[in-house]
Amino acid sequence: MINHKEVESLIKLLDDPDLEIAQHVEERLLSYGNEVVEYLESAWEQSFDAVLQERIENLVHKIQYTDVKKELELWYHGGAFDLLQGVIIINKYQYPDMDPQKITNQIEDIKREIWLQMMYDMSAIEKVKLMNHVLYNIYGFSGNTTNHQDPQNSYISQVLESKKGNQISLAVIYSVIAQKLDIPVYGVNLPQHFILGYVDETQEYSQEDGVLFYINAFNKGFIFGKRDVDSFLKQLQLKPEKSFYEPCRNEDIIRRILRNLIAAYTKLGYDKKVKEIEELLSVVETEK
Repeated sequence: MINHKEVESLIKLLDDPDLEIAQHVEERLLSYGNEVVEYLESAWEQSFDAVLQERIENLVHKIQYTDVKKELELWYHGGAFDLLQGVIIINKYQYPDMDPQKITNQIEDIKREIWLQMMYDMSAIEKVKLMNHVLYNIYGFSGNTTNHQDPQNSYISQVLESKKGNQISLAVIYSVIAQKLDIPVYGVNLPQHFILGYVDETQEYSQEDGVLFYINAFNKGFIFGKRDVDSFLKQLQLKPEKSFYEPCRNEDIIRRILRNLIAAYTKLGYDKKVKEIEELLSVVETEK
């Protein structure tokens, strides 16, 4: 249980000129975790002291960042089964106050719209064309071509609001909705581009990678084949590897989102954010 009086007394000591005392106070408050955030925010609102306000801001960020790190660790070591949960955890890094339920509801709304128009005997291509119609024509999603390296493209709450994202964020939304509808669409970790693969679960087709065709979520769900992937790799002067054609794991997707964020924040010169996201990346790169 939280000791209200102790927390309030500790907050008053945060701006102590003795740095050792201030550090001890900070550590004690950090040990309370997320529970003290509302007390800290309330103290920030009531204070006119810039030093105290800055210390409170840093402390709140530290608490929330520690939380994100712990959640990501649990997700990863728990099997990384739920991709949506993984991207919501990443979202909390930049938007700690965002209600995860809002994101889930937005995804469910799109899913319901597709489900209402789905017919039982639709072919794989017809299902994808229906998804494309709902996502790109009705909801207006599109690739952010003008500001491709904007970090906002990697945060699902922002992509759902603005309807603009990068290859991976749009592919995540697409595949999460598809899988909720039992449509076997999964991420494919292609170098310099992230695409989707429609997996043949009946194995009627004897393609070694089990993928019927590929989808480009960044380009309005454009459908293409294995030969196009071959040509793309040829252009990049890369030797074809099995992993470039097959569905990847959820943790691979999260790693790629984090690397995109590192690149975006490096370009903007946000060194502190780069360091923190590198730490998050190391969480999902440890041995399970």
